Amino acid sequence: MNMRTKVAIIGAGPSGLLLGQLLHKAGIDNIILERQTPDYVLGRIRAGVLEQGMVDMMREAGVAERMDREGLVHEGIELVYNGKRDRIDLKALTGGDTVVVYGQTEVTRDLMEARAASGAMTIYQAENVQPHDLKGEQPYITFEKNGETVRLDCDYIAGCDGFHGVSRKSIPAEVLRHFERVYPFGWLGLLSDTPPVNEELIYAQHERGFVLCSQRSASRSRYYLQVPLTDKVEDWSDERFWNELKTRLPQDVADKLVTGPSLEKSIAPLRSYVVEPMQYGKLFLVGDAAHIVPPTGAKGLNLAASDVCYLYRILVKVYREGRTDLLEKYSELALRRIWKAERFSWFMTTLLHDFPEADAFDQRMQRTDYDYYTSSPAGLKTIAENYVGLPFDEVE
Repeated sequence: MNMRTKVAIIGAGPSGLLLGQLLHKAGIDNIILERQTPDYVLGRIRAGVLEQGMVDMMREAGVAERMDREGLVHEGIELVYNGKRDRIDLKALTGGDTVVVYGQTEVTRDLMEARAASGAMTIYQAENVQPHDLKGEQPYITFEKNGETVRLDCDYIAGCDGFHGVSRKSIPAEVLRHFERVYPFGWLGLLSDTPPVNEELIYAQHERGFVLCSQRSASRSRYYLQVPLTDKVEDWSDERFWNELKTRLPQDVADKLVTGPSLEKSIAPLRSYVVEPMQYGKLFLVGDAAHIVPPTGAKGLNLAASDVCYLYRILVKVYREGRTDLLEKYSELALRRIWKAERFSWFMTTLLHDFPEADAFDQRMQRTDYDYYTSSPAGLKTIAENYVGLPFDEVE
């Protein structure tokens, strides 16, 4: 069986769906292939803080109605060090930019519903997906569906299938350069139907380990504890989690904490990772297929959206203006913003976590960094403008 489209997208996570929706609105045919079921994709519990750029992309894609209605606009965040609370006024420090708290699951749901309504094709449970002839004039993908082998011919392939997907693995190893930093701890996350402990997110340093108090809505909270990589979820009962969280929070915050049964608990290791280049012939890597950030900077989903923005804008110019010269600029444009987000995520992780190997000098440097950035107008502005997201470069 043979099929044909202009852009083949591997992966129906938020980056693949967002790219597909934008291309569809621009009149550029595309087909999405996804290995998992829709329910599996929606079951992934991930980020919930959207940068201004991501919010703008959702609006451009025409899928922002529920986000604008239910998303929580945050004008600031709180940092805590040695029990001292410092508010970062994002809106004032950036000239009006904010972030929106809206879960990745909800972003994915909105994009899925929009794609279904548009009639654009998504093929779920596509097995043995394999790109071919990436350097040739006519790339194509083979996959299996219901026991039948299908060939999908296309002009370009967008690899939006995550860190473990087939897209990056389809590029010859000698072409790629990998950059990685693995951190000696993980985040234990707990999701609960309880009101958030604070109106704004709290990022807290503590000698027992980092804490993040996040949220998904006015009645659903997401909390994280830094834990050793050797810990297992089974080691952490709900009671133990809540008690440890209270211990690490300032007393006035802990006193307001509402606890309840966990809806989900998981441990995620932390790493920084980038692969260069992000393109090979007619294949373009997008999102986690090309980079991973520790979640301390709230950049994972937002970085995927910036990749989508660049690739989408380039493809529009290809099909409307014949500007194929822009295709080779994708990797450069995307990586410029990616490395800045990697730096900020690394900075926030280093600033607020307890590192087992840190000596007295390292600890003093951490404290001094915190004092400088929270007491200097330039330091506060640096944190704020990176947190809300740096502007996208023009594609021209």
